[in-house]
Amino acid sequence: MTPLRISAFTATSAVGVGKASLLAALESSRSGLRANDFVDETAGRTPPAPLPTWIGRVEGLEDLRLPEALASWDCRNNRLAWLGLEADGFMEAVAAARGRYGPARVAVILGTSTSSIGETEAAYTRLDADGAFPADQRRARVHTPHSLSMFVQEALGLEGPNETLSTACSSSAKAFASAERMIRLGLVDAAVVGGVDTLCGSVLYGFNSLELVSPQPCRPFDAARDGISLGEAAGFALLERAEEDGAGDGARDGAAGGRLLLLGYGEASDAHHMSTPHPQGLGAERALDDALARAGVAPEDIGYINMHGTASTKNDEVEGALVKRRFPATTHASSTKGFTGHTLGAAGIVEAVISLLALETGLLPGTINTTMLDADCGPQIRLEPARADVRLALSNSFGFGGNNCSLIFGKDLQA
Repeated sequence: MTPLRISAFTATSAVGVGKASLLAALESSRSGLRANDFVDETAGRTPPAPLPTWIGRVEGLEDLRLPEALASWDCRNNRLAWLGLEADGFMEAVAAARGRYGPARVAVILGTSTSSIGETEAAYTRLDADGAFPADQRRARVHTPHSLSMFVQEALGLEGPNETLSTACSSSAKAFASAERMIRLGLVDAAVVGGVDTLCGSVLYGFNSLELVSPQPCRPFDAARDGISLGEAAGFALLERAEEDGAGDGARDGAAGGRLLLLGYGEASDAHHMSTPHPQGLGAERALDDALARAGVAPEDIGYINMHGTASTKNDEVEGALVKRRFPATTHASSTKGFTGHTLGAAGIVEAVISLLALETGLLPGTINTTMLDADCGPQIRLEPARADVRLALSNSFGFGGNNCSLIFGKDLQA
């Protein structure tokens, strides 16, 4: 495929707002997880005790207020989106792209797993005596999976194609693939991609009902791993044609001084089970192979792998075996879920940002909270961070139902 330039990118999660906070946490191996203090206010007048688990919660969302012009979009998910959009000069970069191409030529393609469902949960606690929802429900703006992408489009002053992807944990990774297709076909000249997901009762109690939630901080690829830690996050990237004059100056300030590029992607479906991955990882491997083919690179060319690594028993088993089988022992691979928690539909973009930071700064994160690697894992999975000048990074997002996506990013030193 023809590479796409990543002109700007940002991520906000439990470790803080923006790239600097994320980079500092990765460098010091500091987790953003905390004992669960997220109370499900929709469960009744007297909130129940929080579930005994650990979460990646973003500070300050309860008190954040959207600008008056955007107030009708208010919900936890859109507040987190706004917090993320304001970081790292991202809105300014999009404004510049809007000026270059016009608002109708910039797409918004975002992934989310639950969108604003927390607001819908709250609406059910406000039914009147006849069982009707409150008059101020804002159904068309908030109680829809598309609330996030519509809100972001209005916040950025864009008028191009607007797409919502909801493929569980791969949602915001697949946004990159959709953007490449739109730009290649000439439908748009640039695309804002990313995703946002927030904590809510459906997320916490839903995953708990599946017996997938750990009572302690998640331990990806640990021999004694026992489940995930849920989190919330927002992340965004601006994609443009690599050859576009004047585009992408914002992503050229890294230590290596090169442009950051999307080089390849692969998507595949297991068609095996609603939640359990294919035991041989066939869908995940197809996604990997397609990404490598599109990028025109081999496994040994990859310098860093950000693994999906949720700390669930089966997911880690399948992905660990895939990386062990396909990559050299010298490859540095890690899961960063121990920093942020599993941010569901936002996981793909957050981990894409981490991969881009690895290319930009040379910081290769470790796998925190893990103390003893599963004996079936290969030497590629590292517990400690490292420094290296890597040219290519792979980010895996392998979601529920076998919704798999692999992304390959690169650094163009000729820029």
